[in-house]
Parts: sequence; C-alpha cells; structure tokens
Amino acid sequence: MPKYYQHILALAFAIRNINEDPHILPNITLGFNILNCYHTAKMTYKATLSLPSAQHRFIPNYRCGFQNNLTAVIGGLLFETSANAATILAIYKIPQLTFGTFSPAESDNMLFPSLYQMVPKEVYQYVGVVRLLHHFQWTWIGLIAVDDDKGDRFLHTVVPLLAQNGICYAFILRTTKGFHGALSFTVHTKEPPGFQSFVETINPWAKEDGFIQNFWEQAFDCSLSIDIGSAESKTSCSGEEKLHNLPTPFFEMSMTGHSYNVYNAVYAVAHALHAIYYDESSVMLLLHKGVADLEQVPQPNPELSVPPSVCNDNCYSGSSRKKKEGRPFCCYDCVPCPDGMISDQEDMDSCVQCPEDQYSNKQHSQCIPKAISYLTAKEGLGLIFIFLAISFSLITALVLGTFMKHQDTPIVKANNRSLTYVLLISLLLCFLCSLLFIGRPGRVTCLLRQTAFGIVFSVALSSVLAKTLTVVLAFMATKPGSRMRKWLGTRLASSIILSCSLIQVGICTVWLNMSPPFPEMDMRSLNQEIILKCNEGSAAMFYCVLGYMGFLAIVSFAVAFQARKLPDTFNEARFITFSMLVFCSVWLSFVPTYLSTKGKYMVAVEIFSILSSSAGLLGCIFFPKCYIIVLRPSLNRKEQLMRKK
Repeated sequence: MPKYYQHILALAFAIRNINEDPHILPNITLGFNILNCYHTAKMTYKATLSLPSAQHRFIPNYRCGFQNNLTAVIGGLLFETSANAATILAIYKIPQLTFGTFSPAESDNMLFPSLYQMVPKEVYQYVGVVRLLHHFQWTWIGLIAVDDDKGDRFLHTVVPLLAQNGICYAFILRTTKGFHGALSFTVHTKEPPGFQSFVETINPWAKEDGFIQNFWEQAFDCSLSIDIGSAESKTSCSGEEKLHNLPTPFFEMSMTGHSYNVYNAVYAVAHALHAIYYDESSVMLLLHKGVADLEQVPQPNPELSVPPSVCNDNCYSGSSRKKKEGRPFCCYDCVPCPDGMISDQEDMDSCVQCPEDQYSNKQHSQCIPKAISYLTAKEGLGLIFIFLAISFSLITALVLGTFMKHQDTPIVKANNRSLTYVLLISLLLCFLCSLLFIGRPGRVTCLLRQTAFGIVFSVALSSVLAKTLTVVLAFMATKPGSRMRKWLGTRLASSIILSCSLIQVGICTVWLNMSPPFPEMDMRSLNQEIILKCNEGSAAMFYCVLGYMGFLAIVSFAVAFQARKLPDTFNEARFITFSMLVFCSVWLSFVPTYLSTKGKYMVAVEIFSILSSSAGLLGCIFFPKCYIIVLRPSLNRKEQLMRKK
C-alpha cells in the first residue's frame, strides 16, 4: 500500500491543478472516485459495474437517485485489471486510460476499442534491453520467463529479436515464481511543479480520503484508531509525522514514472473534454510520452570492471569467425587470415582480400603497399654484374688489341685472323649486352634484351663453328690428291657466319612481329613485391632463340670433338671442344634454374649465364694463345708450329 499510494496523490494533484486552471474547462469542476479491485477479476467486474450506477446503490443499467456523470476511467497498474474493466466499459462506450504495463493482446483495437495506453509498448523495452546488452558486449545470455501466457509472449517476441541483433542464449528457464535482482527500465517521469509541496500538506485525519489512514499506519507503523485495544498494540500516530523521513523504496517524495502516467492520463481526459465543449474542431490531445533515449546510456566507471558474457572470446583483427558445428551462431572459432587477406576489426565474418599492389602485414590487420622490385645498378648484385661485364669487356678488348698488334705472327695467322677478330668482337658485344638486363625495364630495353643477346651469341657460335670446320678442312687438305683445298679461304667462313646468323635474325624478326616483349608489372608472383620485368611476349619464340643457339653449340662441339686428335699444328680444336663443353653445361643448367626463380633473380640467372658462357669461350680459346704471344714469344715461330710430336 505505501509504495502505490503516490498514484492516488498524483490523481488528486492533477484534478486540483485542472480545477484551479482557468484555461482548461472553465466553469466545469472535475471530480473523481477511487475503487479497490483487490487484484481479482470478480472484484474488478463489480467495481467497474458500480461506476455507472447511482451512488451507494449497486443497480447496473438503471438510472435512479443522484447520478455519477462518469467521463473516463483510469485503469489499474496490472494489465489484467485494465483488461477485465475494459470488457464492461466497452458496453457503455466509456474510455479507459491505462498507466501500467501493456500486453500485446491489449494493443488490439478490435478487442479493446475504448482502451488507451499511457505507457510505451512492451516491445520497446525489449529493444532497450538488446541495446543495453550490446553496450556491455553481452552476447551469450540466458532467458528466464514465467511459465504462463505472458512468458510465452515474451519468448515469442524476444528470441527472434535477439537473433536479429547477434545475441545468443545458452538456455531458456521457465519458472512459476518471479525473481529479484534483475535490471529493468524505469518509466519516463518528470516532476510537475508543486507536487512535493502538495504531498507535504497531506492530513492523515482527512475524511474524504478512504486510503490515507491505512497508508499512514503502514508507513509509520503506528495507529490512528482511538480504540483502546488497538492503541495498546501499536504506538499512536501524532499526525505530525513527515513523509520525507520515509525510506525511498517505501515512499518517494518525487513523482515516480507510474504516478506521472496517472498525472498525464488525467490531463489527457481534461484536454479531450475541453476540446469537446469549447473547441469542436480540435483534435483530442493525448499526452503520450516516448521511451527514454536509450542511446544515452551513461558510460561505465573505468575503475569498475564489467563482467563479460560471451560464448567465446572475440576474434581479434587478423582473424575471422568460423561457425562451430552444432552450436549457436555466436559460438565460433577464430581462424587466422591467409596471406594476402586481412581483417581490421574484431569478429569479422570473413577476411578481406588486399588489392593487388598491396600485401598483408604479419598480423594480417592491414594492407601494406608492395615494393617495386627489379635488378638495379645501385644494389650489390647489380654492381657485381656491372663490374664483371665491364671487366670481361676490357679483357676482350685487350686480347683483341694483342692479336691485332701481333697479327703477322705465325700463331695468329695459323688460326684465321678474320675469324678470330669476328669472334672477339662478338664476345665483346656479348659482355656488353648483359648490361641491358640491369635497370628499370623499358619498352626499348625489353625489345633489345633477348634479340640482341640471341643474335650476338649466334654470331659468336657461328664463328666458333667456322673455325672448327676450317681446322678440319685444313687437315683434310694436307692429304695428297685432296680436293678440299678449294673450300679453304675466307669465303667459306664468311658464308657459315652469315648464313647461321641470318637464321637467328629471322627468328628474332618473326618474334618481334608476332608478339614482341614488353614491360610488365607482376603483382602475383611474390607476396610482398611488385616485380617490374620484361614479358617475353611469346615464351615459345624465346625458347626457339635459346634452342637455336644450343643447336649451333652442339654442332660446334661435335665437330671439334671429332677433330680433337689432329696433330699439334692444328690443336685449336681441343680448346674449342672444351669451350663448347663449358658453354653447353652453362646453358643446360640455365633452363631449370631460370624456371625455378622469380623476380629479379631470374634476370640475375640469365646475366650470369651470359657472362659465364662468354668468359668460357674467351678463356678456353684465347688465353692459351695469349700466353704464347705475351709470355712465350719464343714459341711463336713458324719452325715451332711445324714441329710434330
């Protein structure tokens, strides 16, 4: 009783203010009558039927004696009370305003056409609970519902709402009793001016208030009765007790949410009557109050820890959620993102692919731009190749100068000076063409790289083949009656070099016309680098160029191998055999190594193969001769060359 007595005070306070306000229902005085239904359907029906009857006489459907001019009814706190009263009031077309909780069934205008709601619908409270759970990051909860129709309606509404908002429940418990210690949303309230002063003027001896004595005795644990027996059991009330001394859970001096709804219900009826009597064109004004702003949830004290309520720990950035089979959707495993994919937020359903020009960091939490990679002249490997290419070029030029300086000596003449010069010049160009592979690939360099390398090497191999055939023919020409002498001379050697080189030129021409090489950015071969390279355009034509050079090398090796046992006068075939063996070994190992590497190291493998095979030809063929020319000039005489073993 003490806790709900404020509802009666709010009703009386609103009626008093309206009667004293000249702007609302002037010359009309509002009155009220309060009946107790004792929370039973039978007493609720009886109290409701007594409202339209004559005062102090219970005669339903008859007008006799002094009549109540009943305008509206304000229902009870429980929705069952309002529903039972609405059944009777609907017959008399008497509107009822309810200030308590509201079930979805009572929201049906077809069932209760004269029932009006002063509080928000119950579903808004469920939405508020969901937002509160999200605020504290509670996604793994239990549901406890009363085992009756209200509990069924609660579960029917809440379970889908939780699923839509990513919240799972571990269990559903149905109970026949209520429970304490739960969080709830307070009803919206606002303190009307003068309410506390009105409360403080309450007189426990007032005869017109049938509830004040019971309230006063329960609130202050005293007795207002003058009966001697009652006075002995309890302390007598003085009437001077102060309501503000009562504890807040027992009685509140400030207006509560439900009392504020009663206050608004009275004003809604007053405004409706005012519109009917004084302004027929106006629309009846009902003071519906919205739900409190649930977004403005106060931030928790950082010193206080909020207990977690989740099925499992969050999946942090760098991982994604994977549903556990047979478990609710908010129970999941955390799977690390694969290379090239990231998740930059917690509890992501899937990882996001990085753009092609970016890669994921070690934590897989962000994408990092890839570095552009190509063999440059500023890095160590590029500097080594440049040094080797220039060094071998200078050595080749020095050998060429030595041979030109001693061009009239027997050892230079015996090995065909013109072929020697062509071979040395082509080797010099082979060393220099390796520089085309160093630096940022461009349109011109991509066109020249493989074609220049293929043609220059073909000239060098053609020269070696011509020298080998010259050795063989020269030996055969020394036999009596041999007709091979007519094949000796520069015309045969020039024909061999020209024809073999033109074939390679033709292959390169077809290649450039069909599918020429072009610069390309390879973003997929390496995870953390963008490879800037030359796309060969046609891999088949590239391997045709290599295959043709291999064919010339094998033919030169075969011919030189057959001539390796010729007399010492023509022993250059031995050096050519060994040089071709080195050449073929280098390029046979080049193919698998080239295919197994990526990025700038593919270019490094090709540069190494060019330099090593060219150096093999230079060293095996010319260094023995340079040794004789420079260090052993005594052996560079005709008599020494003609001596046989």
